[in-house]
Amino acid sequence: MTNYTLADLGWSAFFSRQDVPDGTYPMRISSVHRDRVEAISPDGQHSLITAQSSGQLAPGDWVLAADGQVVEVLERKTLLKRGGAGNDARPQLLAANVETLGIVSSCNADFNLARLERYLVIAADAGCLPLVILTKADMDSDPHRFEKEAHRLSPLLTAIAIDATDPEDVKRLNAWCRNGETLALVGSSGVGKTTLRNALTGDEAATQGIREDDAKGRHTTTSRALVRTKAGGWIIDTPGMRSLALTDVSDGIAAVFEDIEDLAEGCRFSDCAHETEPGCAITAALKSGVLDEDRVRRWRKLKAEETHNSETLAQTRAREKGFGKMVKGAMARKRSERDH
Repeated sequence: MTNYTLADLGWSAFFSRQDVPDGTYPMRISSVHRDRVEAISPDGQHSLITAQSSGQLAPGDWVLAADGQVVEVLERKTLLKRGGAGNDARPQLLAANVETLGIVSSCNADFNLARLERYLVIAADAGCLPLVILTKADMDSDPHRFEKEAHRLSPLLTAIAIDATDPEDVKRLNAWCRNGETLALVGSSGVGKTTLRNALTGDEAATQGIREDDAKGRHTTTSRALVRTKAGGWIIDTPGMRSLALTDVSDGIAAVFEDIEDLAEGCRFSDCAHETEPGCAITAALKSGVLDEDRVRRWRKLKAEETHNSETLAQTRAREKGFGKMVKGAMARKRSERDH
């Protein structure tokens, strides 16, 4: 059994400043299940019972435990989330306390600027460093053109083209997952996330091929787990995502499209829709060539989607709160009738 220090597990001054009552012990969640969580502490692996819904916890979370139970979830340094699937407006937690979000795409038909921007929004909203990892670099005659395209999206990101099947090439990623730091991997099925994870950790998780005509694949990773890397840090692989809804990430959109949002502040009307209104700074910038029309179109689409999903989420929360009040009221009436 490997023993770790708290620092090895990613503990930092941010967490040590939080209150740890006597009799409780810090542990880091490695995986989340329906009725329990698996966690790691300096004295080994633990299976913990939790009163929280499993949807309220994520791999990478720091918790305080006592007597085999989760007593408290510590404040998160970062939290990666996406909009719920289908009609469920509630955000799905992907990973917590991650320093770097590895956005995995490939040097083929999977490369998509609009999708990369969605992941950049999630990273910015969470407060993570965005790292675009472009796999299958060995299969393209000029993989660096994909790096250049990615770098155009934001000055905040780093893009690196890599051959995921070459262990020496993959070592270039060690800088983002060493010394207790955590790297989370997201991306579509078939882009090589599991291959990267295997190379970085020494694990032998199964991989599947892709259809070369559209570069799409099937899910290989089916759950999220915190795994130790050979460089001394941690990695969280996530299942391939065919869709990536955005909910409650307005700050992330503002960060990724800061140039456009700053211009919007100069519009004549505060409720400008940036279409046909007079005095619109966005329209003027488009006409003068300062802004790229496709990028503005993507910004509008993300803003509209985020607004709609966030309004739906607010309605869901209000409905659940109202239902909770109704249940409490009914229980109080029954107790009153029973007592009398």
